[in-house]
Amino acid sequence: MIPDSRPDIKDRLAIIAGSGLLPLHVAEAARIHGENPFIIALANESDRDWSDFDNTTLGIGNFKAISTVFRNAGIGRVVLSGAVRRRPDWRDIKPTLKSLAKVPSVLRTLLSGGDDAVLKMAIELIETNGARVIGVQDIVPELLATVGPLGGREPGAEDLADIEIAETAAIALGDLDVGQGAVAVGGRVVALEGPEGTDAMLERVARLKADGRISSRRRGVLVKLCKPQQDVRADLPSIGPSTIARAAAAGLAGVAVEAGRALVLERDELIAAADKAGLFVIGVDRANLRIRR
Repeated sequence: MIPDSRPDIKDRLAIIAGSGLLPLHVAEAARIHGENPFIIALANESDRDWSDFDNTTLGIGNFKAISTVFRNAGIGRVVLSGAVRRRPDWRDIKPTLKSLAKVPSVLRTLLSGGDDAVLKMAIELIETNGARVIGVQDIVPELLATVGPLGGREPGAEDLADIEIAETAAIALGDLDVGQGAVAVGGRVVALEGPEGTDAMLERVARLKADGRISSRRRGVLVKLCKPQQDVRADLPSIGPSTIARAAAAGLAGVAVEAGRALVLERDELIAAADKAGLFVIGVDRANLRIRR
C-alpha cells in the first residue's frame, strides 16, 4: 500500500529491497532506531514477506513509479539493499521527465558497465527524482565489521599469508569492477568472485577440493573487500551465517572482511557458527594491509 503524504514523514526512509536477508535486517534495525521505513520491493528480485511494513512492489527500472512513491510517501532518504540478480532490459526503463535526458547513458551503462557503474547510475537517477541515497551504515552502523577477531578463533601464520594474497587478488578484481571476494589456499589464489556471488564461489571451491584440483590438506581463507572505486552507499560486502556454513563446507580456515566497509549479518549467530565449525572471522584494516589484534 502507498500511504498519503503527511508532514511528519517528510524525510521518511525508503528501502529499495532486492533479494536476500539484508533488506529485512536493515528494515528491522531501522525500526528499532525509530524509523518507519517504506519498502519498495523489486519485482522478481525481493524474496521476503514485507506485510509488516508499508510497502509496494515495482519493476527495477520503473523510475516513474518510484518517483510517485517518493512524492506520496514523503520519502527523503533511500537505502539500496539486497542482491539484484538481473539487469533491467531497456524495455523495463520507465524514466521521469527529469531523467529522460539520461536514458541514452543509462542504456550504455546497462549494456557495457560493471556492477559498480550500474549502481552509481541508479543512485544518480534516484537523486534526480528528489531523494538522497544513503548507506546502510548510516542507518545501522552496528552492522559494520570491526577490526580484529569477531569470535573465539584467530588466524595462524599460514592463514595470515593467505589473507594477504587474497586481499591483493580482491583489490585487483575490484579494480576491474567484477567482484569483491577471493579465496586463497596454500599461498595461491584459487577462486575469484564473479556475477554468481560469494556462496556459489565457495561451493565451487568445495567441488574443486573434492575433485582433488585444490589440496585438501591446506585449508585457505575467504577475503571480501570493497572495490577500490566503490560508492559505499550501495552493495557493501556482507557475510552471514550462510557464508560461514559454505566456508566450512569448502574446508576453509576462516573469513576476513574489510573493517568499517563490510556488513556482518546476524552477528551472534555467525560467531556461534564460526566457533562451532572452528573457523576464524576477522576484520582487516585495508588502509594498512595488515590485521590489528
